[in-house]
Amino acid sequence: MIAILSSEWVKTKRTAIRWLIVLVPVLFSLATTAYFSLSEEIDEIAVFQGFFTAWCAFLAPLAVAVLAAFVVQEEELAGHFLGYLSASVPRNSLYFGKFLMLVFCNMVSTVLALAVFYIGMTIASPGTVNGWVLFLFAVILAFFGTLPLLAIHLWLSFIWGTGASVSLGMCGLVLAILMGITELGDDVWLFIPWTWPYRLAKLPENYLGFTAKMFVPPAEISSGLVVRQLMAGTLAVIICLIIFCAGGIIWFNRWEGRKRYD
Repeated sequence: MIAILSSEWVKTKRTAIRWLIVLVPVLFSLATTAYFSLSEEIDEIAVFQGFFTAWCAFLAPLAVAVLAAFVVQEEELAGHFLGYLSASVPRNSLYFGKFLMLVFCNMVSTVLALAVFYIGMTIASPGTVNGWVLFLFAVILAFFGTLPLLAIHLWLSFIWGTGASVSLGMCGLVLAILMGITELGDDVWLFIPWTWPYRLAKLPENYLGFTAKMFVPPAEISSGLVVRQLMAGTLAVIICLIIFCAGGIIWFNRWEGRKRYD
């Protein structure tokens, strides 16, 4: 599998994928750093909310859609999938290799975004953010929440191509904003995969408000709401990931390529 992942990485050498996974998080973090450093009386919770709202709800849905489309499009452009599907490597490994490539790209982008943001805030606004451990935990949850989206868009990109993946990503963006950020999705967010990155990432925010001067933790923590939402969200992510990964692999084993007029 390492050899397949290495091969997938080599294929991205002359594509926009490498630029996408590096430039987007760097520019995003620099922009958010500049915004917060120029804002007056900004606090840690506001920085947390702003960073993860923009990253998880506004950027992630479209970025995942475009990334998955690019990863599949490189095979379509290189012989219309003929060389890819006729390779001696088992179909299961081929498909899972693409998924691992998406996971790797997503991980690099996510870690890079936080690293640049951490360095930027430390230089531009020292002392504003102290709970970087919670930021790191939130980034891990955000990354975890995007895994089902990668599986969904990879499958869709193979079936219908770039346009379908990007279109679904735009719909996912609307859902992430309406059902992820607002109270409209409080009862249904567990059934909408595009809300999971933000809803999971925002859970550590409750601990930022738990200061040493407080005798009891906030109600969200003391009532067990944060833990329940974390467990429910984790279960939803795992179930959805298994369904779309397994479904995609089973379908791909029988797929003969997309016809030119599709």
